[in-house]
Amino acid sequence: MLKEFKDFALKGNMLDLAVGIVIGAAFGTIINSLVNDIIMPIVSGIFRIPDFSNLFVVLRDPTGQGFTSVAAAREAGASVLAYGLFINAIISFLIVAFVLFLLVKAYNQAKAQMAKEEAKAPATPPRNEVLLQEIRDLLAKRA
Repeated sequence: MLKEFKDFALKGNMLDLAVGIVIGAAFGTIINSLVNDIIMPIVSGIFRIPDFSNLFVVLRDPTGQGFTSVAAAREAGASVLAYGLFINAIISFLIVAFVLFLLVKAYNQAKAQMAKEEAKAPATPPRNEVLLQEIRDLLAKRA
């Protein structure tokens, strides 16, 4: 059983998966920065709202005070519906989905192009078939 686990853990697919997870986490960080630092200021400027992340509704406020941010409300123990954070998450998701769509589309186009080039190139027969054809031709000349 230990040998089977070792074979499984050391296969190339496991390493590829680990690399994909690490790159995916780094990609998530880049997308979060893109959304929070570049896109959201532009969108909030268009809608004249300073920051979507601070759009919220206080559902229950045990202290009776007003809050200026989601973090302050949650720290005070208020129940908060943070719909601005949800808007940010939707925008992040749409960006990631669009980028992945572009990557998959480019991969499929490259794959189709490679298949088209392989179909154009004449297939060379295997070496043993070539030898058999030569033998056949030599025997035909003798007869």
